[in-house]
Amino acid sequence: MRWVTYDAGEGVRTGILDGECVRGLAAGTSLAGLLRSGSLDEAGADAVRAPTEVRPRSEVRLLAPLPRPPSVRDGLCFLDHLRGCYRALGREETLDPVWDRTPAFYFANADGIVGPYDDVPVSPGSTMFDLELEVAAVVGRGGRDLHPERAEAHIAGYTFYNDWTARDHQLRDMAQGIGMGKSKDSAITLGPALVTADELESRRRDGRLDVEVTATVNGTELTRGSLAAMDWSFGELLAFVSRGTDLTPGAVIGSGTVPGGCLLEHVDTADIAAFAGWLQPGDVVELGAEALGGTRQTVRPAPAMLPLRTGF
Repeated sequence: MRWVTYDAGEGVRTGILDGECVRGLAAGTSLAGLLRSGSLDEAGADAVRAPTEVRPRSEVRLLAPLPRPPSVRDGLCFLDHLRGCYRALGREETLDPVWDRTPAFYFANADGIVGPYDDVPVSPGSTMFDLELEVAAVVGRGGRDLHPERAEAHIAGYTFYNDWTARDHQLRDMAQGIGMGKSKDSAITLGPALVTADELESRRRDGRLDVEVTATVNGTELTRGSLAAMDWSFGELLAFVSRGTDLTPGAVIGSGTVPGGCLLEHVDTADIAAFAGWLQPGDVVELGAEALGGTRQTVRPAPAMLPLRTGF
């Protein structure tokens, strides 16, 4: 099933996409609540058999399937993405062996979630604004210290994850050395739907999902790749993330960027600040996949940045 959160002008509702219509559940029902109660399958059957309302998709506004998830973590499971970033920054592309020992992740901003068709303003003060093509797993059944061979059974489904990034702010974050800060803080796109894990099971190949995804900017394809190329599987990522801590239903965990799926990897100048390809107001960014649907968002000007001190 393809679960959506939507607004048809009468408040936020939850339902499933069925072709070109949305089959909605009763007001007050939320995808987060269904995940917490473990009743997603039962509610899906209700939406098919006896929906509270049925609306044409064209008449509703699709929001992020989980507008405020309990937590968001972003992994780095495609090591060729990291190599591409290092190359753009003029760094040695040979990775430290630590990258082969455990997957990496950071905590992202659950308050920064935006919908699949929402406009996205440039981060305040940024002149190097970027997209990142990712897919997120959403936890359905909670757990702790998960086994890597069984962890994927805890995934309710998958959705697109666009990790909008201010690269100039990221350089400062990296220099400060305590993790991602304002570079990753302004927006994370989820959507258009939470596609349940069973819908993608036929695409499983050697422990990975062979799901082809694309990113385009102003109609020009930036990259095309598959989740089958992940160096760390979702099962391994969830097992690592859950070590010594609880994963709760509704938690969002990003795959990391599909190789070539950000502008940084396409920088063609030694001075990355002079790169002409950074996102500008009016640019249209789309993520797409047959299996997941598509997002389409327009970049808008940054709000004014209030200085902390003179010159900063």
